[in-house]
Amino acid sequence: MLLLTILDILLIVVGGVGMGYQALCILISLFAKPVVFPAAPMDKRYAVLISARNEEAVIGNLIRDIQLQSYPTDLIDIWVVADNCTDSTAQVVRDLGGNVVERFDTTQIGKGYALTYLLNTMIESRAADAYDAFFVFDADNRLDEHYFEEMNKGFQSGFRILTSYRNSVNLSENWVSSGSALWFIRESRFLSASRMWLGNSCHVGGTGFMFSQSVMRRNKGWKFHLLTEDLEFTMDSLLHGDRIGYVGTAILYDEQPVTFAQSWRQRLRWSKGFLQVFRYYGPALVRRAIKERDFAAIDFTLLLCPFTLLTMIRIALGAIYAAFGFVTWQSQLGSLFNWVNGIVYSIIFMMALAALTIVVERKQIGATNKELFAYVLSFPIYMLSYVPISFQAVFAKAEWKPIEHKGGSAEPAVESSAEQHAVESAAQ
Repeated sequence: MLLLTILDILLIVVGGVGMGYQALCILISLFAKPVVFPAAPMDKRYAVLISARNEEAVIGNLIRDIQLQSYPTDLIDIWVVADNCTDSTAQVVRDLGGNVVERFDTTQIGKGYALTYLLNTMIESRAADAYDAFFVFDADNRLDEHYFEEMNKGFQSGFRILTSYRNSVNLSENWVSSGSALWFIRESRFLSASRMWLGNSCHVGGTGFMFSQSVMRRNKGWKFHLLTEDLEFTMDSLLHGDRIGYVGTAILYDEQPVTFAQSWRQRLRWSKGFLQVFRYYGPALVRRAIKERDFAAIDFTLLLCPFTLLTMIRIALGAIYAAFGFVTWQSQLGSLFNWVNGIVYSIIFMMALAALTIVVERKQIGATNKELFAYVLSFPIYMLSYVPISFQAVFAKAEWKPIEHKGGSAEPAVESSAEQHAVESAAQ
């Protein structure tokens, strides 16, 4: 049937182009000289925005990291929205010299709403007027001491939105945390760095990014409230013609989920959020890709494409057509067999990708060789769990729920610094 043929072609094209683009990015990252920003005056004033819900165990570490930056700390102000907190988060922040806005709202739940409340408060009091740009962090983050100095270079080079290198404080804790950490390191090293070399736009993660005063004013604060508000912000910025930059020498560490249940819940929210963003922004991205010949719009159309949903529709239609005798069951089983083969090849590819990430970024990863070998073997399991998660996301009502962070006094378990990263970049 024609419809089945069209879906088959669409799946093959989308999957093939997506894999080909990933391979191109890997090659570029391995052999091209990465983009490094020149030195810049450290004279811009920045506000740090942190949404925190019962984060008394970890938020002090982040604030101290900010206060120990190589960038002049009198030009960095910390603003925390204590969002429905029942612990001492607000008091911890005040004791360390940060500004606190307390929010109590059990109907509009999530980081997006908390950031909206925080920025609205700052705008109404005119406190927001004092800043050239705004950073967004999660309360569990840790920062390299040169983080602001490096991001300032990108900002002063003309970028109005920037993201940074995302590492982890607990990659080596178990196979769940390692899977998530390796995914973000891979994204920074192979995808964001290559997009910069191509002159393409990057996308911000949920933390470790900044946007200018002009972008904040255009958005009238923060207007993004889907389950993946960071991706929504990226798509909106792209459609406004912004190019999002990446600063590979600005290194951030976050804490990954350590139980499979936590990871499943978090990735279910992400998967549902991807579907939401595709629904609201997908058609506009396709139009921009065609009318403007914007490669970034093509890139992010591939990123957002609901491949799992298309596959489910294809399988369901094939079964219906076979049941009514329009096609043979043998042909549909043959198609299913081909998809299973594709999954097997994906497993091999993901193991190779995890191994390559570890080899290339070995100095940035805090784990023993034995642990890393085990995590290469477990990485495909972590990634393949996205299949049922994506399937569930089509039907489930995913909601934002906080993840408990351990925190404590742990330091980032790597020997990285901005200078080391810059030296390695210059040597390539």
